[in-house]
Amino acid sequence: MANDAPRPLTLRDVSEASGVSEMTVSRVLRNRGDVSEATREKVLEAAKALGYVPNKIAGALASQRVNLVAVVIPSLRNMVFPEVMSGISSVLEETDLQPVVGVTDYLPEKEERVLYEMLSWRPSGVIIAGLEHSDASKAMLKASGIPVVEIMDTDGQPLDCAVGISHRRAGREMAQAILKQGYERIGFMGTKMPLDHRARKRFEGFTQALAREGIEIVDQEFYSGGSALAKGREMTRAMLEREPELEFLYYSNDMIAAGGLLELLDQGISIPGQVGIAGFNGVELLDGLPRQLATMDACRAEIGRRAAEIIAARVENPDAEFERLVELAPTITYGDTLKRR
Repeated sequence: MANDAPRPLTLRDVSEASGVSEMTVSRVLRNRGDVSEATREKVLEAAKALGYVPNKIAGALASQRVNLVAVVIPSLRNMVFPEVMSGISSVLEETDLQPVVGVTDYLPEKEERVLYEMLSWRPSGVIIAGLEHSDASKAMLKASGIPVVEIMDTDGQPLDCAVGISHRRAGREMAQAILKQGYERIGFMGTKMPLDHRARKRFEGFTQALAREGIEIVDQEFYSGGSALAKGREMTRAMLEREPELEFLYYSNDMIAAGGLLELLDQGISIPGQVGIAGFNGVELLDGLPRQLATMDACRAEIGRRAAEIIAARVENPDAEFERLVELAPTITYGDTLKRR
């Protein structure tokens, strides 16, 4: 019985289809050497018609690198990171580099496994969320010998270079904006801090700014897992039952803040007169809420773009100059839920 299983296409197949030598086909597909435009088009058309895909692993045996950029992020369910990926892709699509994504679920041990697998493919660069990593992850990144850009956070010392915002500064500035409007009895709701370093830093900056004015948070609650909207409603209801005199609710992200907003509206509470609220991230999806949330833009897409630009420039020229620390400036949007005097 004949074996009808398809065999992998080779350079010889493209050579025969285009009528040029295998060496010339190789030069065209690797974009190397002096080849006439007419010959290049002939080879590319033949390869496209055949469905031929070059074996990048074979080429990597000589260069020790493939044209992949490892992007390591904590979540794809968190609406922050798809926007970061959009920024990364908008830059890399203009190059030969392709992003490949690994998800860690905020777990250091999973980050180690993801890095081990991704680095074993010898990518050309790494973009990784956060500045906090296990010793094993740090060792792998330092030993990789490739550009590493840590993103989202600048409150710390990067291994190579970092692009992000200062989350402590973001927390301080939101606290100052809230205090400026006369709110004093403030509650906080957010994600569990051991897993989310950036939310922890915002909380630290927020509480430090309050303390300088002699204000302490009246109540606080933390969650992990489940629907953020539902959690926001649930936590807000419980907090107001415990502390009905609260004047302001600050949430670590916009999704739970949106849940809080819906709960307050259902209870008939005046916003922002009776209770003000604010979140973080500037999620555009929430623009259709009955009230526009007060929030702070985390510069997500710009962080992705700047990180990818650094990787692309350093891959093209290993001696290229680059900024070790790129700190972007988030801005407050007051919306309809933080009164302005």
